[in-house]
Amino acid sequence: MTRLVDKAAVAAAFGRAAMTYDRHAELQRTSGALLAGMLEGRTISNVLDAGCGTGWYSRAWREKGCHVTALDLSTDMLNHAAQQGSADCYLEGDIEAINLKDSHVDLAWSNLAVQWCNDLRAGLSELYRVTRPGGCVAFTTLAAESLSELHTAWQAVDERPHANKFLPISQIHEACDGWRYSLQTHEISQSFYSVMSAMHSLKGIGATHLHDGRKTSLMTRQQLQKLSLAWPQKEGQFPLTWQLVCGVIERD
Repeated sequence: MTRLVDKAAVAAAFGRAAMTYDRHAELQRTSGALLAGMLEGRTISNVLDAGCGTGWYSRAWREKGCHVTALDLSTDMLNHAAQQGSADCYLEGDIEAINLKDSHVDLAWSNLAVQWCNDLRAGLSELYRVTRPGGCVAFTTLAAESLSELHTAWQAVDERPHANKFLPISQIHEACDGWRYSLQTHEISQSFYSVMSAMHSLKGIGATHLHDGRKTSLMTRQQLQKLSLAWPQKEGQFPLTWQLVCGVIERD
């Protein structure tokens, strides 16, 4: 379950996406809404938004009257979040080594960020540590069936990986083993009018970055044509399908 992730390169990729991120972040807002639905009825006053990005959900929690600490690897993302007045405190850092004391928050919230951890269990353990007993960890991540259309299309072009492979759901369950938790899975599809619009969407949220830090090269016209022909189309559109996992861990 452990893999080597180039964290500096991840931070740089998302930093480059900071100014365009919110325009392309439909998936993030959808996943956050599904996760928030699992928390209804809870009393929450102090929130850590781990992997806050531009601070969209930090603002949402703050508008509910919560004290919010926004954490992100990327200085540029944190600066963007601060410019929007997204949180009460800002913390540059890694989900796998959070610079907060134990039992610090009611809710450790992480929306589509823990897939960038070297070790999912280590990241979730840190979120669990900073949550007070009686609170909870709430996270979303992506599972192995995500972006099947993209992977299928690139196989017609070359053998190199052009997007990340995510953990299978069985390993996400294993990472939660020993805690009281619940997981929900959702299949979310987006449709685009061309391969380029699909790829621009992925780039706009930093998602074309590879875990090991290698950059994807620019596409040639011939590659683009091959991708367009090999992409599994649906009613003339180019779909991207995500396997989303929403999880809530009770802090005992």
